[in-house]
Amino acid sequence: MSGWDAADFLQPVQPLEPVLPVQKATPLEPARAWFERYVTTVNDHDLDLLTLWAAHTHLAFETYTTPRLLIDSPVPGSGKTTVLEHLSRLCHHPVQAASLSSPALLARLLDAGMRTILIDEADRSLSPKLDGVGELLAVLNSGYKRGGARPVLVPGQGGTWDVKEMPTYSPVAMAGNSPDLPDDTKSRCIRVLLMPDIDGTADESDWELIEDDAAALGAALAGWAGSVRDEVRTSRPSLPEGIRGRLRECWGPLKRVAVAAGGRWPDVADELALKDLERIQRERDEGIVIEKPHILLLGHLHLIWPEGQSFLPTEKALRQLVDLWPESWGAQSPFGKDLTAQRLGRMLVKHFSITTSRPDANGPRGYTRASLEPAFRSLGLDKPAGLAEPAEPAAALFGGAS
Repeated sequence: MSGWDAADFLQPVQPLEPVLPVQKATPLEPARAWFERYVTTVNDHDLDLLTLWAAHTHLAFETYTTPRLLIDSPVPGSGKTTVLEHLSRLCHHPVQAASLSSPALLARLLDAGMRTILIDEADRSLSPKLDGVGELLAVLNSGYKRGGARPVLVPGQGGTWDVKEMPTYSPVAMAGNSPDLPDDTKSRCIRVLLMPDIDGTADESDWELIEDDAAALGAALAGWAGSVRDEVRTSRPSLPEGIRGRLRECWGPLKRVAVAAGGRWPDVADELALKDLERIQRERDEGIVIEKPHILLLGHLHLIWPEGQSFLPTEKALRQLVDLWPESWGAQSPFGKDLTAQRLGRMLVKHFSITTSRPDANGPRGYTRASLEPAFRSLGLDKPAGLAEPAEPAAALFGGAS
């Protein structure tokens, strides 16, 4: 395979017809072909995802947020380490970190300049069972948005120790066999799924032979990124309907890179974002994503609220919740007994600052529609036409929450 030259990708391509816009050639298509040659993904569109993510690492400072890349597989021998090896040649200033000994080490590493952190065996190195992993994950979470920092003690004058705010912002790729990551980390991730290449469709990554070509392709991506840096910094392209909040923070950077690349890439970025949204919705529908008890409670209160009434007595709410969703609020729930007024009140006060009232001095205590409206609106709950069917029971729903 011939060597790559960054200059090859910075020259304008002549349009096929006068009506077509002139577009810059980019190294994204060669990078995509490179991944296709050496990596086997379950879905072909994940090759586009790997390409856009690798390119975005060279522009991460301009994109303000950087989604974590999760290279996932349910079984060993699926090529996760191979993907990290290729990313280490194509990404910005990469560092392979099979394990990170401490959050302070990560912060000190990034204090000298932005790096692309590549973490292998994340199912072990980021296991919640290990001491200190919670703090390390907090650093990784804070570092997905520009401005993230961690206070670190550094030697001062006279044998003292000074506190220095060290940056944590950096692109991060994690590879593991279905790693048990907390929800707040998963929400910052975009996922590539791998399975073993049983047909042998991918070429062997013989680095003695392909090292120079890989390095040249990485240099081409870096050179192209330098030519579009100002464009990416000021670009604010639209995303498909439904890509909001954390999803926008994850897919916005890749869309900005895709727009700078032009051609088919903006549509590719939109399709990838929509597929991610569909996956999240499908997992929620199938019960894979378990809602927090207080979120589930608020949704159920919204469903049982009497049409046109401004007040719901606590006892009436409890009866309907237990009758309609016994697996969540009755004796069949993981909590083991019916929801009580005290537990209902604690959940609403703790999470939403909602308290009971008694509009009629001689009447029962309960909840006003007005007190719940802000929480209903914040979760995007619309007034239903009638009662929905009870949700499917969710195992391990509560986990001690109250």
